[in-house]
Amino acid sequence: MLFRVDQASTVSIAEQLAVQVRAAVADGTLAPGTRLPPARELASALDINMHTVLRAYAQLRDDGILEMRQGRGASVRADAGAGTVRLVELADALLAEARKLGVALPEVLTLIQTRG
Repeated sequence: MLFRVDQASTVSIAEQLAVQVRAAVADGTLAPGTRLPPARELASALDINMHTVLRAYAQLRDDGILEMRQGRGASVRADAGAGTVRLVELADALLAEARKLGVALPEVLTLIQTRG
């Protein structure tokens, strides 16, 4: 997979990388089990800091899209797919809207639980 970053963008480089990985998982370009380039290698290829790549990978791990193992690098989780990506997007949108409205996280969770 070819990654690109725009140094002039207002979006952080880590977020640019994360968005590209999410899109590739959603459209099937990155299939479950696919290994991503090592952080050091990707950082060198893009001429960015390795910690920026690690920050993007960590965000994707926290979103349930990647798994990271010491010595094995990062790979797309077996259960990750378009559904996972879409749910993360919806959760992010819900939390952003709740913040705008001044609704605290416990209230949001209660609303979700009463609907389930």
